[in-house]
Amino acid sequence: MKKNKKQVAIFEGNQIRRVWDDEKELWYFSVVDIVDALNVSENSRNYWKVLKNRLKQEGSEVVTKCNQLKMQASDGKFYLTDSADTETMFRIIQSIPSPKAEPFKLWLARVGYERVEEVEDPEKAIQRAMATYLKKGYSESWVDLRLKSIEIRKDLTNEWQDRGVLNNEEFAILTDDITFAWAGMKTKDYKKHKDLKKDNLRDNMTNLELVLNMLAETATTEISKKREPKTFPENRKVAQDGGSIAGNARKQIETITGKPVISKLNFKKIQEQKKLKGK
Repeated sequence: MKKNKKQVAIFEGNQIRRVWDDEKELWYFSVVDIVDALNVSENSRNYWKVLKNRLKQEGSEVVTKCNQLKMQASDGKFYLTDSADTETMFRIIQSIPSPKAEPFKLWLARVGYERVEEVEDPEKAIQRAMATYLKKGYSESWVDLRLKSIEIRKDLTNEWQDRGVLNNEEFAILTDDITFAWAGMKTKDYKKHKDLKKDNLRDNMTNLELVLNMLAETATTEISKKREPKTFPENRKVAQDGGSIAGNARKQIETITGKPVISKLNFKKIQEQKKLKGK
C-alpha cells in the first residue's frame, strides 16, 4: 500500500485520523476515532473491542476488512490502529446505535469525494484547508503562515526520505531534535507547556512560534541538501544544526524584547483572550 502522509479530518469538532492509499485511491479512517465521534461510549476503545468481538461471533466479514495501519497517537508516536475504508466504515456504523450515524455517513462520503477532486486539482486541497481554519476562528494572516508551514514540512520530510529516513519513529526523533534545538523542549514537553492533548502542536502556535519553526525546518532541509547525510546519526546532527539557527534567533528576540517567545497560549486560550478584549 503506497500511502501519503497521515492526516486528520474534523467532524463536528472531533479529530478523525486517516491515511490515503494512492494505489486504491481510498481513505482509511481510524475506527476508534469514529466510534468516539459518534459519542456512544465514554470508553471508545473498549466499545470497539466489544463490538468487534460481537461482529466476529455473528460471522460478519466487516472485521476482516479492517486494516491495521500506523497512525499518530496523542503522545506523538505512531501505533498500529484498526482502520477501515469508507464502505467498511458504513457497515460498522450500521451496527452502532447513534443519532449522529446518518450525518456521519454523509460526511464520510463527502470526504472521499473531495479527496478524489484534490488529486485531480491540488489547489482545491489548499482552498479547503484554508476554509476549515477560517471556520474554526483562525485569522487570515495565521492561516497563510500555517499553510506555508505545511509546504515547508512536506519539503523536509521529502528530503528525509531521500536521505533514507523511512521509519515513523525516526521521523519523530528528528522532529524532536529540531524542536528541542530551537524551542528548548521536545515536542511532547512543548505540548504539555501549552496544555495540549490530542491537538496538533502547530495549530496552537502563535505567529512568531510558527515562523521560527518554519525557519528551523527550512534550515534543516537546506543543510541536508548541502551535506547529503547518509546515516541516521548524520541526519540527527543536521536536524540539530538546522534547529539551532532558529534557536539563536529565538534567543536574540527574547534578549531584545525581554519576553519569552515560547507561549503557553494555545488556540483555545487565544480565542478566550480575544473575546475578553472584545467585551
